[in-house]
Amino acid sequence: MAYWLMKSEPDTFSISDLERLGQAPWDGVRNYQARNFMREMQPGDEFLFYHSSCQPPGVAGIGRVVSEPYPDRTAIDPDSPYHDPKASIERLPWTAVDVAFQRKFPHLLTLADLRSLNGLEALALLQRGSRLSVMPVTTQQWQIILAAM
Repeated sequence: MAYWLMKSEPDTFSISDLERLGQAPWDGVRNYQARNFMREMQPGDEFLFYHSSCQPPGVAGIGRVVSEPYPDRTAIDPDSPYHDPKASIERLPWTAVDVAFQRKFPHLLTLADLRSLNGLEALALLQRGSRLSVMPVTTQQWQIILAAM
């Protein structure tokens, strides 16, 4: 099993939305490095659900990957906010996975909280200039974050 951190803006899709739905596609990722990480995901992998572009940003809970990676068809849907005019049925460059709700944290573990935890210095999220919406988390980093809750 692998661990990940996946970002979403809570006004677009929050941990509460995933809790309400139980399961949903994680699509709309339009960065090649983040897409490549998604292609490594396997059913059973767990991820930290991170609320981004809000005040304060932070980890809101845990989800689980429940499907193999598959082509993200929102890229060819002209009505989708994730439409990619360069994509076609023959060339779908983007990837999606289905995810399920695991648990919501009793409070947000903020970015400032994460920065204060010993052992997370190498966490990709905390690196200067890191803006990926999907990134790996090591087992040790995962354990440090969960112990802080």
